[in-house]
Amino acid sequence: MGSEAVCRVSFKGEASEGKALLETAELIFRGDFRLKIPFNQVESLEASEAELRVGYDGSVAVFELGRNAEKWAEKIRNPRGLLDKLGVKPGMTVAVLGVEDDAFMAQLRGRVEEPSRELVPGADLVFFEADRVDDLVRLLDLRRAIEPAGGVWVVSPKGKGAVLKDVDVMAAAREAGLVDNKVVSFSDTHTALKLVIPKAQR
Repeated sequence: MGSEAVCRVSFKGEASEGKALLETAELIFRGDFRLKIPFNQVESLEASEAELRVGYDGSVAVFELGRNAEKWAEKIRNPRGLLDKLGVKPGMTVAVLGVEDDAFMAQLRGRVEEPSRELVPGADLVFFEADRVDDLVRLLDLRRAIEPAGGVWVVSPKGKGAVLKDVDVMAAAREAGLVDNKVVSFSDTHTALKLVIPKAQR
């Protein structure tokens, strides 16, 4: 989930009022024309006089953002990494169950000591791959394994073809004595929903 603003945008001879969205890895505009600028394709970036000027595709898109211009420029220059969004901190005990993502594992090993591929008591965070509703029967065991203030990230496929829906995860979480409190885009193909023990029960 990113920032959004209603603003005017000019790009390649077109200009329109619409909604600008600053997502994790791209800048989006929806108005009379649409624009999607991945951060890794930004050719230049400047914030001045309440305008955000973004070089892209051989031209410059001008976003009239007012006081948000500099703030958005900083977020584009220094986007939060996946582990920051997932709340992974050095020294944590982390278990990864069924999640097969080489890029994620490489980042994880760079921040915490070797993450466990098995469920360990007292885990601060558990990353659990769930593709079907039946996979969610493990949530009760995961709840028992985490620290009182720990969390379980349920990682599942996203998109129209996904079998498992967020509402399925939320319903299973309630049955296991957990509540959802955050969702993150885990990758191009997967989403992650964080489940925690309610504060009153910790």
